[in-house]
Amino acid sequence: MGLASFERPRRRMVAEQLIARGITDARVIEAMRAVPRHLFVDEALAGHAYQDSSLPIGEGQTISQPYMVARMTQLLELKGHERVLEIGTGCGYQTAVLSRLCRRVYSIERLPSLHERARRNLRAARHANVMLKCGDGTLGWEEYAPFDAILAAAGGEGPPEAWLAQLREGGALVMPVGSNGRHVLVRYRRQGGAWCEERFDDCVFVPLVRGG
Repeated sequence: MGLASFERPRRRMVAEQLIARGITDARVIEAMRAVPRHLFVDEALAGHAYQDSSLPIGEGQTISQPYMVARMTQLLELKGHERVLEIGTGCGYQTAVLSRLCRRVYSIERLPSLHERARRNLRAARHANVMLKCGDGTLGWEEYAPFDAILAAAGGEGPPEAWLAQLREGGALVMPVGSNGRHVLVRYRRQGGAWCEERFDDCVFVPLVRGG
C-alpha cells in the first residue's frame, strides 16, 4: 500500500482516538497526524497501525497505543526549544513524534535489535534531530544532561535517581508508575529543589529493566 492509502486512517485515528478523548495540544495533534505509524511496525501489521491498540515489535516489547503516545507527549508541554531524554526507544515511533516537537531528542534503548531497528526507521524518516544510544536507560545520559523533559516508555515504582538528577529545574518527567502490569501515568516537576507529583491515566506498560 502506498503512503496515500494510510492518510485517511491516520486522520481518522487523530479525530476519533485523540481529539475525541481530550488531546488538545495543537502541536501534538499535528505531529501525530504527520508521523506515519505504519512505517514503524512490521509490514504484516501495517493494516492495524492506526487502530486503538498497542502492537508487538519483537523482543517482548510493543509500540504504544496512539492515544497513550499523544497523552504522554502532551503532558510534557513541549514548546519547541527543549532537549528531551526518552527512555525506551523501541521501534522509534514515539521518538519520531517527540522530534517534531522539540529541539533534540536523546533516546536510549537497552535491546540491540530494537536500537538498530529504530535507527533504520528514523533514518528512513529523515529525523535528523535525534541521537540514539544502546544501553541502560535507568542511568540516563549524563553526557548531555540536564534535560528539559524526560519521557519513559516503561513502568517502574518511580523514577531512578539518575533521571531526577539529570532533569533541569522546572522540567517535566513523565512515566508509568506501578508494578505487575498495573500503572498510572505520573508527571514529576522539579521546582525549587522540591518535587511536584501529578497522577493521570491508568495504563499498562512493559516493566523498566535495569542493565544494558
